[in-house]
Amino acid sequence: MNVVYLLLGSNLDDRSASLKLARAAISSGIGNIISESSIYESEPWGFHSEQQFLNQVVRIETNFKPLHVLDEILKIEIKLGRKRENSEGYVSRTIDIDILFFNDEIISEDILTVPHPKIQERMFTLLPMSELNRSMIHPITHKSIGELISECRDQLSVYPYHP
Repeated sequence: MNVVYLLLGSNLDDRSASLKLARAAISSGIGNIISESSIYESEPWGFHSEQQFLNQVVRIETNFKPLHVLDEILKIEIKLGRKRENSEGYVSRTIDIDILFFNDEIISEDILTVPHPKIQERMFTLLPMSELNRSMIHPITHKSIGELISECRDQLSVYPYHP
């Protein structure tokens, strides 16, 4: 059984509903959600938007291999209204699902890099991840999630979401 950490994010339409629908689709199509973090609200990272993001990390168990998990994620994103444009950089989206960790594997494929290459730069990822496994060691940096938080230079606002 593979243990996978996924980051869910949304800043368009009903953000809470999008996260809920994504969790349901993950449970039915990829694997059992074993635990989930609180939901955090944050400023957009890497681009400007008036809409704040909601983010959450879920830990799942699945029998699928990494590329199959990615295929299923892309199907879920499309089903939930994600539109991928050929633009450079980041844009607002109804749903975004990223594979943060896949067991303790290091994966470098044309279409998939795991651990996610920007984990240590993004407080909106590190804070919810720390709720689920603060002592987890990043297989490339060899630092715990807690250590990555203390070293992260991300100054954008990230706080627990209270609807």
